[in-house]
Amino acid sequence: MAQKKLSRREKEKLRQRWDILAAALALFAEKGYHNVSMREIADRSEFAVGTLYKFFQNKEDLYKALVLEECSKIEDTLVEALEEPVDELEKLRSYLRAKNKILMGNLPFVRLFLAESKGVGFNIKADMDESLQKRYFVLLGRLAAVFESGIKNKRFARNVDPYYLAVAFDNISDAFFQLWLVDPERHPNPEDPEITMDIFFKGHLAK
Repeated sequence: MAQKKLSRREKEKLRQRWDILAAALALFAEKGYHNVSMREIADRSEFAVGTLYKFFQNKEDLYKALVLEECSKIEDTLVEALEEPVDELEKLRSYLRAKNKILMGNLPFVRLFLAESKGVGFNIKADMDESLQKRYFVLLGRLAAVFESGIKNKRFARNVDPYYLAVAFDNISDAFFQLWLVDPERHPNPEDPEITMDIFFKGHLAK
């Protein structure tokens, strides 16, 4: 089904919404979620405060929309990498490359999310956690399907549940990235996927 063409007014509203979210991200990253007001976001985005409330009920609603949209971009990029028409090992390499590239390209958001995920209000955190968990479980399911296919095609050994392999694989890459965030001089960012592949697959590749 063809996508509906947006009118000029609809396009302008989307642009305004994005400008507001971009300004909010910049301010949250600079000062922290709790230290930013809607007035500051309005000033940074060059809109009246009332314009912000046409799009978002309050600051919590704005923050939630920001996190969900940024996480959706990350998820879409990773799913696209897993859908490349290559064998299972290359899919996993593509996944690691894509993950590193999009996280490195969205450092302000990544740092904000890690810093504020435990500090935002209970209600917004509960609502957001549920939505983000659903997205993450879908992504893990797609990653597990790659391992399941690899086992079926005798690329990998058959001694571990594909879902557990997906969880372990994804968390190894997360651990490397977070080490780099904490101390980039001591722990260089492993852009080469072979580092993770080598650590993970020793003992898992079929003979």
